[in-house]
Parts: sequence; C-alpha cells; structure tokens
Amino acid sequence: MEVKELGHLVLYVRNLERSSAFYRDILGWRQIEPAGALAGIPMAAFTSGRTHHELLLIEVGPDAQPQPKGRRVGLYHFGLKIGTSDDELREGLDRIRSAGVEVVGMSDHTATHSVYILDPDDNEIELYIDVPGVDWRDPAAVLAPVRPLAL
Repeated sequence: MEVKELGHLVLYVRNLERSSAFYRDILGWRQIEPAGALAGIPMAAFTSGRTHHELLLIEVGPDAQPQPKGRRVGLYHFGLKIGTSDDELREGLDRIRSAGVEVVGMSDHTATHSVYILDPDDNEIELYIDVPGVDWRDPAAVLAPVRPLAL
C-alpha cells in the first residue's frame, strides 16, 4: 500500500453554524450544501474543488471537552495552501486580521512561508505558500531551521 494524498479532514466542533461561517466566510472553503444531519448528528462538508470533500465538521455541542493546552499527543495543526507567493500570503493575512482572527505565529520554513491561526474551537491551522524556486524534494530545504517570518 502507498498513500497517494491526504483526502479529507474531519473535525468535531462545538457550534456548527459558527465553525461553518469561519471555514466558509473567512477561509473561503466552498460549502457543498447547507448543513444537515446524518443519523441526527449536525454536520457540514466543504471542498476547495479538488475532490468530493476535504473538510467535514461534526457538531458535538457546547459541553464538549476543550483542546488540551501545551504538548500533547494528537493533532498539532493542519496546513492549508493558499497560494504561491508572499503577496497571496499577505492578502490572506489581511483577510483573517480584518475578520478578527488572532495570528498565533508566522514562520519561514525555507520551502514554505506560513501564518498560524486558531479556529473557533482552538484547532491550529497553518496557512502557507510554497516558496517559488525552492525544491521541496530536497531534505535540506524541508528540514532547514525555522526562522521568523516578516510579511
């Protein structure tokens, strides 16, 4: 067996309407259809157009346990490629800041330039661009020391 690509991501969320608005209206995902329910569980699906769905949100309600802080086992963050230039990354940064989304980090990874944010349920998201001219197949570029990014 060989993994060909990451297919989709499923997130539990406290409030489906709030999270759907974040992923649809701020990050620009296309919602496949209005939110619905499967077996009585509220959910919404989103796509960038690459495949049938890349993100599925499942509502678990306001009493769900929060994400633990600090070092822990499990998901650290997921990355969303938003372009191929720093200008596109700046546009994304302006959009999320104007929507009141807090930026929790910015990094130059040599192969990528990244802005880190939190969704309404504190899932960390990396918004990134592949740096033109850098060969991401070169381990030295991918594993280069992380530097601060100034946009």
